[in-house]
Amino acid sequence: MPSVHFTPHLRRHLDCPPPQEIAASTVNEALQIVFQSEPRLRSYVLDDQGQVRQHVMIFVDDRPISDRQRLSDPLQESSAVYVMQALSGG
Repeated sequence: MPSVHFTPHLRRHLDCPPPQEIAASTVNEALQIVFQSEPRLRSYVLDDQGQVRQHVMIFVDDRPISDRQRLSDPLQESSAVYVMQALSGG
C-alpha cells in the first residue's frame, strides 16, 4: 500500500501522524484518509478550495505532484507520499 509521510519540520508544529500505509489510488484519497483522523491538518495543507497551499509541497516517489488543484496524481502500491513545508530563499 502507498505510504504517507509528514516531514519532521511539520511534526514540530502540528499534530501529524507517523508514517502510515493507506489504501488509496490518488494523492487526494490518501490525504482525505489522513484528514479523517487529523482534521486540523486539512487547513494547513489545503486552502478553502481544496487546493494545496503555496507554502506546502507534496511529493510522490521523489517527484512533486503535478495536480495541485484536484490532487489526482496516481499512486502505486509502493508509492511514498511526502508532505512538507515549501522553502524559499536564495
